[in-house]
Order: sequence, then structure tokens, then C-alpha cells
Amino acid sequence: MASNSAISTTSPRLRGIDSPDDDLNQGIIKLLQGDGRLPYKEVASSLGVSEGTIRNRVQSMKRSGLLKIVALSDPMALRYKADAMIGIKVASPASPRIVAERLAQFSEVVYVLWVSGRYDLLIEVVCETSEAFQSFLEIHCFGSDDIDQLEVMTGIEMFKNQFLLKRQFT
Repeated sequence: MASNSAISTTSPRLRGIDSPDDDLNQGIIKLLQGDGRLPYKEVASSLGVSEGTIRNRVQSMKRSGLLKIVALSDPMALRYKADAMIGIKVASPASPRIVAERLAQFSEVVYVLWVSGRYDLLIEVVCETSEAFQSFLEIHCFGSDDIDQLEVMTGIEMFKNQFLLKRQFT
């Protein structure tokens, strides 16, 4: 028996209380990106749903790991004496994951990303003083067998420090 219905070759969009593809979740995330402390009542009013629905969606997205509400500070505004991005080329036979996990343990390291291209890792280091930054470099970077090369790129001025969800959902 032949069927007249077309078979879709695209995967269906996930929908649900903690789905990143759900339109309501996208609306909630967009509003909370502007102000993470926005009351659920205001979010609900903006999106035309109940406050309870917003509360349930936010809690579900937080539990699933889709949403994390945090405060972001600008290291330049806090007047740290040393804020730098460091591009790291990992030495063989070490792996980027092992070096990333080692460096992530230190409080001076605020950002670690495994990248492709010129470097294996990109880390951000923030220190109270230039002496503390120098000490970090000497002890944890220059004196390490698992780092082959590094490039220090010091911060001059922060223009934006915020991750925003860029995907547009239709």
C-alpha cells in the first residue's frame, strides 16, 4: 500500500519543559539574559503564561543544565592588576584535557577552553597583583613539562563579558 505522505529528512525539534528548542524556553532565556533577577511574574507577563509555568520551566532548565543564572563581573572594572588570556600549546604526550583540568584547579584561572587552531587551550588568568601573575606563570606554566609553548595576551580594555544565546529558533 503506497502512502501519499512525505517522509521528513530533518530531525524533529525537541520540545518540552527543559528542551533548548522549545519556544517558551527560548523566551525565558532571552529575558533572563537581560536581567537574571527578573521576577517570574514579569517574565510570565511578558510571555503570556502563568508565573507557575515560568517557575517550573526555570527549575527544570536549571536541573537539566540548560540554564545557569550567575553574576558576571568585569575584571577590568574591579581594577585587578593582571588580567590576561593565555594561549597554550600542549607538549606531547600530554593531552589538552589533562592540562586543562590541572590549570582549572587554580583560583587565578577563571576561564579554560579547549580550542582548535594555533593553540590547544585558551585560559584567562586574573590576579590581584602583577607579582602574583608572574608567580602563576613561573610555577604553573613555564615550569611545566606538559606545556610546550604559550602566548600571554594582556587585557587592555573590556568591551563585553557576557555569553548570549545566539541561535535563532523558528
